[in-house]
Amino acid sequence: MAIITISRGTFSGGQKLAECVAQKLGYKSLSREILVDAAEKYGISEKELVKAMRSKPALKERLSLSIDRFRYLSFIQATLCEEAKNDNIVYYGHAGHLLLKDACSVIKVKVIATMEQRLAFAMECNNFSREEAASYIRKMDTHREKWTKFLYNIDWSDPSMYDIIINLEDVAIPTACEIVSVMASAPEFTLTEEKKRALANLALESSVKAKLAANKSTKDYLLKISAKDGNVKIYGRVKNNDEAERIKAIVSKLPDVKNVDCNCTDYYRNDNVIVQ
Repeated sequence: MAIITISRGTFSGGQKLAECVAQKLGYKSLSREILVDAAEKYGISEKELVKAMRSKPALKERLSLSIDRFRYLSFIQATLCEEAKNDNIVYYGHAGHLLLKDACSVIKVKVIATMEQRLAFAMECNNFSREEAASYIRKMDTHREKWTKFLYNIDWSDPSMYDIIINLEDVAIPTACEIVSVMASAPEFTLTEEKKRALANLALESSVKAKLAANKSTKDYLLKISAKDGNVKIYGRVKNNDEAERIKAIVSKLPDVKNVDCNCTDYYRNDNVIVQ
C-alpha cells in the first residue's frame, strides 16, 4: 500500500481531501494526533508544541541551532515515522514529505485553492468574520513559509517538491480524492522491502534524536545520528567521556537498537571520545 502526505496553505481544503482519501482507502488520517502523541510521549504540553511550530522564527533563533524548536521537530518526526512504519496513512500536518525525507516512496500532494475558497473554509470551520479569516490566513501562510525556509532551506511553494498539485478551483474534492486514491495503487508508490528497511532506519534514527532531545542532560548537544539495521552511530561534541557513556546508555535502551557507536569530540580538549 502507500503513504500519502498532503501539503496545503491554511484553509486550502487539504484536511477535507485527506479525510476523503483516508475513508475511501481505509487508511489512517493523521495531523493534530501526531502533535498530541509527540507531546505526551516526550513530556511537553501540546499547547507548547503547537505554539513553537506555528510562531515565526525570532532573530536569535535564526542565528542559533540549539533551540527548542528543533527539539520539538524531532519529537514530531519520530512520532510520524513510527506511524509510517505501519504503512497506509494520510498525513496532512506540518511538512510530512520533508520529515519522511527520501526514506520511502511517499505520494506528495499539494492542494491549492483560491482566496475566496479559503475564506469560505475558514469562516465555515472557525466561525470567523471575513476580515478575521483573511488576517488569519495571511499570518499562518507567512509563518509556514518562513519556517520551511528556515528549517529546510527550501521554498514550500516549489512545484518540484510534489508529485501532483491539485487546484480546487477547477477540481472538486471528490474528484481529487479519486485521483489520489488511484495513485495509491500505482507501483511507483508501493513500499518494497528495501524501502521498508530504509523507513525503519529513519524511524530508529529519529527516535534516537528525539530521546536525546528529551533528556535534560543531553538535550543541548548538537549530535549527528545515523542508523542502519539496528546499528546506531553518533557524532558530535560532548563535555567528556562520562557524557559519551551517558549518551550510549540512553540510546542502548531504545527498542530495535542492537549496537551503539558513540564517536564524539571533547569540547575542551578536542580529543575524540569513542564509546563502543
